[in-house]
Amino acid sequence: MSLMKTLLVDDHSLFREGLTLLMAKVFPQLECRQAGSLAQALEVLQQDSDVRFVLLDLELPDASGTVGLRRLREAAPEVTIVVLSGDESPETVMSAIEAGAAGFIPKTSQSGVMRSAIETVFSGGVYLPPRMLGLKAEPSPSAEDALGLSPRQLDVLRLLIDGKSNKLICRELELSESTVKTHLAAIFRRLEVNSRTQAVVAAAQMGLRLGVNYAG
Repeated sequence: MSLMKTLLVDDHSLFREGLTLLMAKVFPQLECRQAGSLAQALEVLQQDSDVRFVLLDLELPDASGTVGLRRLREAAPEVTIVVLSGDESPETVMSAIEAGAAGFIPKTSQSGVMRSAIETVFSGGVYLPPRMLGLKAEPSPSAEDALGLSPRQLDVLRLLIDGKSNKLICRELELSESTVKTHLAAIFRRLEVNSRTQAVVAAAQMGLRLGVNYAG
């Protein structure tokens, strides 16, 4: 079994240790690195290019709000980042998604909810606070049937959910920028949204599983 490397960034050591133990129990194939600051996180990502997934607290000693998120996205644009935060206000959630987060897990969640949220994001889904969505997302049995998108459009949506920029989507799928924009326009129409952020929220509401399956 190949190990999947994850980085947990939080300045509270007890929280890091507890969450690391929880993730190891749910996903034994996980190798979890830890960092207590943005500087430490950037150092880990520079030293280990195999880190594929980051769980990030928004309040760090050397970065507050989405500053750390944006810095990590710039330093490692191909890494999927999910935010952990004690502030789950709609404004904070939306700003994190707009900054490139692929999901948002409240730190105030009980252990069972936290486990479910981690399972969701590690299995390729999007987790957002139910109170922010206004409903509890139910898994969709078939994204193709639910949306009527082509396989290539589903690939574009998957990368969009992972927080990838148009440039990265073009490179990963070997598509032109105009083709990616055409696919995004079709995706927005199907989801009845007008932006990338709204598309991520809609995917969470529908319970879609389109991201990279980190559990596999």
